[in-house]
This record gives sequence, structure tokens and C-alpha cells, in this order.
Amino acid sequence: MVTLTRIGLAGLAVMGQNLALNIAEKGFPISVYNRTTSKVDETTERAKQEGNLPVYGFHDPESFVRSIQKPRVIIMLVKAGAPVDQTIKTLSVYMEKGDCIIDGGNEWYENTERREKQMAELGLLYLGMGVSGGEEGARHGPSLMPGGSFEAYKYIEDILLKVAAQVPDSGPCVTYIGKGGSGNFVKMVHNGIEYGDMQLIAEAYDVLKSVGKLSNDELQQVFSQWNKGELLSFLIEITADIFGVKDDKGDGYLVDKVLDKTGMKGTGKWTVQQAADLSIAAPTIASSLDSRFLSGLKEERVQAAKAFKSIGVSDILAEQEVDKQKLINDVRQALYASKICSYAQGMNLIRAKSTEKGWDLKLGELARIWKGGCIIRAVFLDRIKKAYDRNPDLANLLVDPEFAKEIIDRQSAWRRVVCLAINSGISTPGMSASLAYFDTYRRERLPANLVQAQRDYFGAHTYERTDVPGSFHTEWFKIAKQSKM
Repeated sequence: MVTLTRIGLAGLAVMGQNLALNIAEKGFPISVYNRTTSKVDETTERAKQEGNLPVYGFHDPESFVRSIQKPRVIIMLVKAGAPVDQTIKTLSVYMEKGDCIIDGGNEWYENTERREKQMAELGLLYLGMGVSGGEEGARHGPSLMPGGSFEAYKYIEDILLKVAAQVPDSGPCVTYIGKGGSGNFVKMVHNGIEYGDMQLIAEAYDVLKSVGKLSNDELQQVFSQWNKGELLSFLIEITADIFGVKDDKGDGYLVDKVLDKTGMKGTGKWTVQQAADLSIAAPTIASSLDSRFLSGLKEERVQAAKAFKSIGVSDILAEQEVDKQKLINDVRQALYASKICSYAQGMNLIRAKSTEKGWDLKLGELARIWKGGCIIRAVFLDRIKKAYDRNPDLANLLVDPEFAKEIIDRQSAWRRVVCLAINSGISTPGMSASLAYFDTYRRERLPANLVQAQRDYFGAHTYERTDVPGSFHTEWFKIAKQSKM
């Protein structure tokens, strides 16, 4: 080939292949490269089969880089950490001043900031771009979260606007997020919110199945129905699909044969660590992470179940008589209210980081680009966008007038579900943590006065008063000793 391509992509695992085909399908000729060359041939073969798409494969990094028009733009989709540094090293040797590298993986934001500085020293531009939507999204339209060099973003804005998911009333699901590692950070929190969402859905399933005794057929109908209303979302839709899949290796449904151990790659853990570092309460997201840790203790849980059988949880369950329809309706409302809390926590975390780093992130715009393509896409995000449009300085989603009303309307159902679960011996850590978050946030006075008094008693940490300004310390021990004499 003599004519140069518009862009390059290195790293042809599933996401890389699909994104390359998506870019080519939108009319941008693309060069592709992978260290294991069989993947290159596999990708060009797919390009032929999927409509003779303009994908050009290269088996060595030099010819790959030289095949791209200047200023060159190369997207990397390789495993986070050392492989990214290795790929940059391999490619940057052949790149020239003004060229640009984009990391499309789930990378720790500080690594992106370090690399952006290193690239700048070589005269190269750098972007860290969150990509959400899984393999399906990558192929047909993901949600894209690019952060870093604005100049680099401008090079490829025309491509990203076409490649991203398109939402009829709000446009392509991509925007320039902000400076430094902000794109990666926003994607990380997106994944944390996703952990929370998935946990809450699993709890809804558990209550309906364990207490309500719903069959997989009924569960499929319930989730399909929910997907027509306020809960309309990708995760609810795929949950309904899962309940309908029969086991291909035996009788019954596949979902019942899936081992109850949840894997994870680290973005949820990072989210909770960041929340702790920034003193942002994110209990819903944290509880979903804890649930994954506990799910991993399968063998221990099997032993614990035996040990506790004598006082059996099964006995508790047998006692509960429930009205199925009422339960389904209550669980739907509890799920929605809990979900509001999870998103409120994620948005507060993004805002706190944005303030700390001076990123000036626009929360309403983030809600907009999550409306399509990504794993947490939901009709509900439109409400979040509107809430931040009404008030960009909104302290918390819970106090937006519309969301506040929605929670008030649902709080009775929410409390009923959590109480029912507790009385039935079913854990709902996400729903319970969300409810506790709401109940704590809405109270003017908390028992924190006692904790501060304790801190002053044993550590002379001082306290403030409700009636007089200033810092105070009391010799609690001496006073208590005298009164005991």
C-alpha cells in the first residue's frame, strides 16, 4: 500500500480487534499491529468478512508506524501496567515530534500522568482514554472518556465522534474529559458504579428468588418488565436475558450452574481506595467490593453453612409468607432508590478528585456520555444529567428536588425490603448500605458528638461546641474519677 492510513491501533485482543473494525467501518483506513502476529492476520481476515473494511495489517512495529499519515495517532489496547510501557517503547522509537499515543486500557490514572510527561519530553502527545461497552460496544459504538493532551484530542475528535455510541437526543457518547489522567479516573469510577449496580441487581434477584420463591421464568418476566420503566438499562436487560438461557450441558437453567464466585480486575478496588483517600463516603460501592471478596471464600462458606445448619437460616426462610406481586413492586423501588445512592457516591468522588487536581470536570456531561455504549448505560442517566444542568454545584444527587422526591416516594418499599431480607437471613449489603447512607446524610444531628467526646477523652483531640465557637478540651477522666469518689 502506498497511501497512508488515518490512524493505527496496536493490541488486537477482542477489544482491540473490535475497535479497529468499528473505526474502519466508519470510513477511516486503519493500520493494525500486534506482537503475536497471528492476531494481525485474524483481524484483517475479519475485516474482509465484515464488508471489506479498510484494515491494513503489519507484522513489525516499524512498517506499522510508517504506514500512518502524520501527525500519527496510535491507539494502544494492551493490558494495563508494564505491557503499556513496553508497547510505548516499541512504537515511540519510530514516531516523530507531534505524533500521538492513546492508551485505551483500564489504566491507573497516575501512570497515564507519568507517561504523558515522559512523552512530552520526546515531543509526543499522550491521551489516556477510558473505553466502556465490552466487546459489543467496541465494535458498534462504545462510550469514550479521553483525558490528557487537548491538542491530541483535537487530532482525532472527528474519528471519536463517529466511532462512539450515538444517542438520538444527546449526541455521540464522547467528550474531552479533562487534563492529565482524568479520562482514566472517570472510567475507574464508572467501573466502581458498575460494581455497585451489579451487586444491587444481585440482591434484588436473591430476595425475589430466596424469599419470593420466583422461578427463573418469572424472574425473566420481572426483569424484562422492569426494563420498560425507570430501571431501563443495559444491566437489567442482560439480567433478563441470563434468566432465559437453558443449560447446554444438562437440565435446567445455566444461571443455576454458574459457580457463585465473582472475579475482578481491580478498578472497583481502586475506586474504594480513592474514596478513602479523599474522605468520600462510598458505602454502596465498598459493599459490592466486600461482597466479591466474600464470594471468593466459597469453601469456607460451605463449611460455615454446615456449622450453622443447627440454627438453620433455612428455618427462618420457611416462616416468611409473602405476597409475590407486592414483593416484586417493593424490590423494584428499593433497587431504584439504592441505585440513586450508588451514583451519588460515584459523582461525589469524581467531583472531589476534580477539585483536588483542578480538572474542572463537568458531571452533567459525564452522565450524558454514559447514556449509550457503556455498561452502566441507563435511561436514569438522563435524569442525572438534567439534575446537574439545573444546578452544576449540586452538593449531592440526593438533594436534587426530583431525586429527593423519588426517594421519598420509594422509601417505605425500600425499608420493607431491607427489613424482610434481614428477618429472612438474606444479606443485602448494597441496599442496606445505600439506605444507611441516605438516613445518615438526611439527618441534621448524628451521634458523632459522642465519638468526638471519646476522642477527646483518651487522646485530647479537642472538640467544637454547638453553642460557642472555638476548640475545647475537657479533662473527662478527672471529672469522672471525682464523681466516682
